[in-house]
Amino acid sequence: MAEKSKILVIGGTAGHPTFALVRESTASNPEKSQLFESFKSSGVTLLYGDIYDHNSLVKAIKKVDIVISCVGTEQLTDQVKIIAAIKEAGNIKASPYLFPISIF
Repeated sequence: MAEKSKILVIGGTAGHPTFALVRESTASNPEKSQLFESFKSSGVTLLYGDIYDHNSLVKAIKKVDIVISCVGTEQLTDQVKIIAAIKEAGNIKASPYLFPISIF
């Protein structure tokens, strides 16, 4: 198995509420329970959904202002599902200063 990627989220501790989308099947995995408890104790709100479940994705996106996708390389092309959900949710705005080429 390939080494897992390490992900840096800049600004995650700047007092902004932080949310993480997790699949319900993963959340109920006993091997992941310590990780999720660590997230919760750090102030992360877990939202249940899946990028392959459009309705759950839209529901989660409607609760936030910014979306950062850290999907694995095997899911890069599936990010179109995230874009579709962002468009439907209607509350995420792209900034030309952050994203020089807008996909919205």
